[in-house]
Amino acid sequence: MNADATAHGTNTLRNAGIPLQLDWFETIAVNTPAAERRAATLTTRRSVKKEWQAAWLVNAIRCMDLTTLAGDDTEDRVRRLCAKARRPLADHIMEGLGLDRLMTGAVCVYPTMVGAAARALEGSGIPVASVATGFPAGLMPLDLRLAEIRYALDQGADEIDIVITRAHVLDGNWSALYEEIAAMREACGAAHMKAILATGDLKTLRNVYKASMVAMQAGADFIKTSTGKEGVNATLPVSLVMVRALRDYSHETGYRIGFKPAGGMKTAKDAIAWQILMKEELGNPWLSPALFRLGASSMLGDIERQLDHHVTGRYAASSRHALA
Repeated sequence: MNADATAHGTNTLRNAGIPLQLDWFETIAVNTPAAERRAATLTTRRSVKKEWQAAWLVNAIRCMDLTTLAGDDTEDRVRRLCAKARRPLADHIMEGLGLDRLMTGAVCVYPTMVGAAARALEGSGIPVASVATGFPAGLMPLDLRLAEIRYALDQGADEIDIVITRAHVLDGNWSALYEEIAAMREACGAAHMKAILATGDLKTLRNVYKASMVAMQAGADFIKTSTGKEGVNATLPVSLVMVRALRDYSHETGYRIGFKPAGGMKTAKDAIAWQILMKEELGNPWLSPALFRLGASSMLGDIERQLDHHVTGRYAASSRHALA
């Protein structure tokens, strides 16, 4: 492999991208029933309990992009979320687990909230991620989408989550999709770019594989399932297809690309299921925030509740583990 994962953050060596290679994916076939069967067995063949379960849940926190993308976001809410990112578990849980320090993988906000997040996270080592490019629909002229990337970077963003034009996928216009994503990758400069495919809008798993491959060829550092705003967001069958595309790209180029499922994941059980997927399909290197992120802030409350039970033997009310 050409890139190593750091203990916290992003790849040390980035995906350089390659010229568009249609022959890598044009004739791909995806067996949807087989993908669904494989996904269904992930959580039935492996069970983690007690201290092992606690370890998996702590790792999920390390890999979580703590996110607020609401129309009523305020700087105060962002600051509270950043405080949670710095200290995601209550002190008695940290003590019970024997942990001195734990942080989330990143904090993800709208571009106008990047400045507040950057100030609140200063000195923590936690990256600020910003959605951009007309999130969530992406239906803006390309020059304005690129300008939004540059604005977020000027405000202090370390990572950019871009959205693609879904019509390019549905029309099979792979060159247009490639050129769009490559322009966004160039605009991101030193910031790492996560390409949101909005898989719930792409209709078929075959389209999901193809869009994943084009995004990686165009230079994406991560591929991400969803905005969280589609009717269907992250699912295990979609994630399985995406990580296999990621594995194929890594085999061809030597670059390790990150994966971020987002939307629809709410429980500690979900956090474990997606980590099992990564471990079984890609191995332990992809269980690091450098290569794996969970875009599911609401699951942090349930994870904290399960870890509280592990430490104390009692379940606390969910209101005791508010996010912000």
